[in-house]
Amino acid sequence: MIKKLALGTAAATLVAAPVVAQSAPERIAPVADESELGGASIAPAFIVLAIAAVGIGILLVTEDDDDDIPVSA
Repeated sequence: MIKKLALGTAAATLVAAPVVAQSAPERIAPVADESELGGASIAPAFIVLAIAAVGIGILLVTEDDDDDIPVSA
C-alpha cells in the first residue's frame, strides 16, 4: 500500500512540476557590472598547463623501467 502511494505521489509530482514552473512569474535581476570572465587573460591557463607538462615530463623521466623483474611461470 505504501509503495503504491509513493509511486502515485512521484507520478503526480512529475506531472505537476512543469505546470507549476511555467506558471511562476519570471524574475530577472538587474545587471550591475559586466562579467569579469569575458575579457579575462588566458595566461593562468597556460601556467597551469605548463606546470602539468613539467610534472608529466618529470614522471616520464624518473619512471623506472624494471624489465628484469623475475616472473614465475
